[in-house]
Amino acid sequence: MSASGRPHDAGAAAPAPATTAPAAPAPVTPEPGRFDPGAERSVLIVLPHPDDETFSSGGTIALLSDAGVPVMYLCATYGDMGRRMGKPPEATRESLRDVRVTELRDACAIIGTDFRYLGLRDKCVEFEDPQEVAATIRDTIRSMRPSTVITFVPGHGVHPDHDAIGQFTVLAVRGLEPGERPRLLGVAVNGANLTLPTVEADITTTSSRKILALKAHRSQTASMFEEWEKNWDVETMTPLPGAPEPDAQTKAWRERLTSRETYYVLDPDAPTLFE
Repeated sequence: MSASGRPHDAGAAAPAPATTAPAAPAPVTPEPGRFDPGAERSVLIVLPHPDDETFSSGGTIALLSDAGVPVMYLCATYGDMGRRMGKPPEATRESLRDVRVTELRDACAIIGTDFRYLGLRDKCVEFEDPQEVAATIRDTIRSMRPSTVITFVPGHGVHPDHDAIGQFTVLAVRGLEPGERPRLLGVAVNGANLTLPTVEADITTTSSRKILALKAHRSQTASMFEEWEKNWDVETMTPLPGAPEPDAQTKAWRERLTSRETYYVLDPDAPTLFE
């Protein structure tokens, strides 16, 4: 008798033993595509702070400039709530905005991009109306018609302002008709769990200008360069004799400074970590 009280069919095959479902295969990170400056019509960078453009994309911007491609940096804030005031301090909380505006002007001249500001409050970008800011970014896209827009990957910016401006930029592109949409590339400060397709820019020929542009943001980077000089030749970012073996994070950071800038290809219709 079966457990249900019905007799088994004597001719029926015995039930197969239960098996454990095979584990899902580990996600595979796609092979990176190559960023080709000559294939771009124009490029719009949308990030929150003065110096974000250089840290994230300075080498790429210089490549585009060398190829004669127009680049615009849409900087969301003036960076006036930055923690650093220079080393030695050369700014106050009241004067930091003017200092950083000058620094951004100088850095953009080095790497070759125009810039303008959205005028949002530093360290408060996440509290802005998403649709309102997205509409402003969208207007810039429509007037400039860039082939590519670069921003932060929402949820992988490691700073509320980074994540917020990335989210607003995704919304801006999402609100365009498919035929109007530029390619959307994202910078991840922490992309350990991302498996999106990637695009890599080889910046070996422009890394020296990226480093010069970082130095132009001296109120924020002077102490950083002081630390680097203890272990690296800051002109080439190569280790000095006797320097300790860098950890994986340091190696990745040095690579982004000197050899390649990696971007993630974002689908504006795909939900972000904030949706």
